[in-house]
Amino acid sequence: MQRLLFIVPVVAFLAMVAFFGFGLTQDPKELPSQLIDRPLPQFALPGIADVPGGGPGFASAALTGEPALLNIFASWCAACPQEHPVLTRITREGYPVYGIAWKDKPQDSREWLAKFGDPYKTVAADEAGRTAIDLGVTGVPETFIVDKRGRVRFKQIGPISPEQWEGTIRPLMQKLRAEA
Repeated sequence: MQRLLFIVPVVAFLAMVAFFGFGLTQDPKELPSQLIDRPLPQFALPGIADVPGGGPGFASAALTGEPALLNIFASWCAACPQEHPVLTRITREGYPVYGIAWKDKPQDSREWLAKFGDPYKTVAADEAGRTAIDLGVTGVPETFIVDKRGRVRFKQIGPISPEQWEGTIRPLMQKLRAEA
């Protein structure tokens, strides 16, 4: 009996070490999305048109017919300027990129885009953050790859680097275009 009292804590300790050890091997940027292979949640957002130069918003239905990227950004986002040249490149290469300004004032979004350039086909405002909640957004930037049927095929958490574009996202976009 006394031997059993010694073994139980040792087994419990080893189980905890294994559990936490496995957790430390996981990449925190690889959070699984519940939306993968599911339709993009329905939304209709206004544009940032209430400021000079702003345009119309868009609805989730706009992300059908051809593969597209849906990028969530904000003027207050520290990492968004790092990603912006890659988004501009993606647009130059002929891939549609839609933007959602998350928890941002339309005027601030317009000023930010005027400063860094506007790579988006159109930009919608999610000032309250409701659409981002439906998308499962945990921070900015985040990008969703949506196929021609409006289904989410990939989620990028954090800025898209040139290496991620060339090694992962562009090949996926090419594959999705070939399916179109």
